[in-house]
Amino acid sequence: MLGAEQSTMSSSGAGASAMHVPAGHEGLGDWPGPGGGSCGGDEGDALFSWQDYSVLATVLLVSCAVGIFYGAGAGDAGQAAADFLLGGSSMPPLPMAISLAASFVTAVELLGNTSEMYLHGTQFWMSCVAFLIVVPLTSQLYLPVYRAVEVTSAYEYLEMRFGRGVRSLAAAMYVVQMTLYTSVAVYAPALALSAVTGLNVYLAVTCVYAVCIIYSSQGGMRAVIITDTFQAAVLMGSIFVVLALGNDRVGGLSVVWQRSSVTERLEFFNLNPDPTVRHSFWSVVVGGSFYWATMFCSNQASVQKYMSVATIKQARTALWVSCAALAIIFTANFYTGMVIYADYHGCDPIKTEAITASDQLLPYYVMQHMAHLKGVAGFFVAGIFSASLGTVAAALNSLAAVTVSDFMLGAFPAISIAPEKAGTAAKWASAIFGAISFALVFVVERLGGVLQVALSFNGMVGGVTLGMFSLGMFFPWANNKGALLGALTASALVAWIGVGAQVSGANQAGDATKFTSADLCPACNLTGDAALDFTTASSITTAASTMSPTAPEEPVFVLYRLSYLWYSAIGCVTTVVVGLVVSLVSGPRDPTTVDPALLSPPVRVLLDNLPKSLRNRLSLRDMSKRRFSTVRPPCVSSIYRGGIINAGISLDDEKPVVPPSATVTSSQAPPPASMGGGSLNGMPQQMQLDGLPQKKVSSNDNNGMYFAKL
Repeated sequence: MLGAEQSTMSSSGAGASAMHVPAGHEGLGDWPGPGGGSCGGDEGDALFSWQDYSVLATVLLVSCAVGIFYGAGAGDAGQAAADFLLGGSSMPPLPMAISLAASFVTAVELLGNTSEMYLHGTQFWMSCVAFLIVVPLTSQLYLPVYRAVEVTSAYEYLEMRFGRGVRSLAAAMYVVQMTLYTSVAVYAPALALSAVTGLNVYLAVTCVYAVCIIYSSQGGMRAVIITDTFQAAVLMGSIFVVLALGNDRVGGLSVVWQRSSVTERLEFFNLNPDPTVRHSFWSVVVGGSFYWATMFCSNQASVQKYMSVATIKQARTALWVSCAALAIIFTANFYTGMVIYADYHGCDPIKTEAITASDQLLPYYVMQHMAHLKGVAGFFVAGIFSASLGTVAAALNSLAAVTVSDFMLGAFPAISIAPEKAGTAAKWASAIFGAISFALVFVVERLGGVLQVALSFNGMVGGVTLGMFSLGMFFPWANNKGALLGALTASALVAWIGVGAQVSGANQAGDATKFTSADLCPACNLTGDAALDFTTASSITTAASTMSPTAPEEPVFVLYRLSYLWYSAIGCVTTVVVGLVVSLVSGPRDPTTVDPALLSPPVRVLLDNLPKSLRNRLSLRDMSKRRFSTVRPPCVSSIYRGGIINAGISLDDEKPVVPPSATVTSSQAPPPASMGGGSLNGMPQQMQLDGLPQKKVSSNDNNGMYFAKL
């Protein structure tokens, strides 16, 4: 999640940030208990043992084995494309749900959530409320449309609704976003781990990419989902082992809760409406809902997994299971941060410069206090590696789908590609994108500030993409000019804000860290000149904090100071608003020419039940009487259930495809004159799909349109 990532990358100097000392709690350093931390940990400055390496190697080997197994057992070559990208649309819902949740939990987040709790408190935990808002919206508003048009790439929908230009723009943005993001998401935690565990950062990154490329390029979606399930078990197991050992070490829940409470770390309802406040209830819940909507509603990796199960009911069940899994991981992660603060309440390792960045906090804690338990440190690092593997694998599989569906088939619709060749192309695309992302690691490590820009870019692009899908599904008047100009305007705006914030070094309000202390540090941690220097520096810092600054800081433009959590909301809202305005100015699209299957079901119901006078104003007078075929235009191909097909689907009847001798027809109702030549987007009323799995179209009078039933 962006918040944890932003915290991780921006808090390397956390000890120097302004800190609020709660009134009446200046004597926190006198508390009893293991707050001072022992010199060099419980068993000295231990590094990885052979047991730790064995645990880590086992996790990596199992991940590779899964990919090789599914790659060797791919079966019928004619099913290669559908199997590789969608798992044959026959994946069990539970593994898919776990895989969906695992793809959202990055290694940066695992390290960042813990340090976020340690430095800033629990406000960001309210992201769990955002999950509860976004999941039902995804289930009822967006998911039915994807299932209705049977997409492999989510961007196929944008071509059906707005045209090839909008589809190409969204697909290109996704490719840039994910290629850059995966390299950062792997490099940042590897760097943190290497600083405190002794693991070579290049070896760690190479292992992650090598394993990922092997199992994602060989086994496809099946391997990704099954491996994600195994890795999620490792990830959650490692979190709970560290949590349990740490909780027992500090004295249990009562001690943990008390030490967080008196330092004002337990904060859930900061209702400050100022949008420049980094984490408030509004930015985390409202702004965070937009961010999570970009992940659940319009992210290619997520949509691809929704299409990997057989029915929409299974996809909806998986959504709620993934929501619960995310909430559990977030809660455990934040409680671990509370445990670490309870242990370090009197000897902050950031203040003592035992670590140089906040994202090193969790691995430092594990290595200092648990490395003597052979295998525990290895299990913890395996959990972090698992999070990185899940992130990269989901990205590579989705990038392969975008390459084949949006660029190969979308850019050259006249070229016929055999299913087995499309599958081979997808495998090569997955491997090539893995190699490109790996190469970018060696670029981003030398660019410093680009890391934060890359992480913010993830939210910026997601908001614009969400806006394009929302514009198409909720507003039948929107046209292709509106979608294109809306997306370009929003992209320019959020890029200006995000890059401007980084260049100006703007500090967001409420970014000050909570109280920490080094009063109980053992003498062996601060000895001789170091102890004198630290004491002197602390005195100077304390004295300086009581004085007024000699000169006020130069004011920073207000948009640069906006909380990063609003970036997705700004991108989405700008895309929709500009898109509607441009559509109205350039001539809105006649709603009766929009295939109802391309609109969100609640929107269709709402439009059909508006008062007659309002329907006339909105040019909806004939919409409920029109009948449409939801079979996609010939120029929009999809790899779905057995090859490259033109397809539609009924939401209320998901049964096996009828025999291939059937012919697609829609002759029972005359097409609208505005569609021209009796066609939908140029598609003839009757067409024979030679050599491809075919579907018979039957009427659905309840919706006033034709659906191709599976």
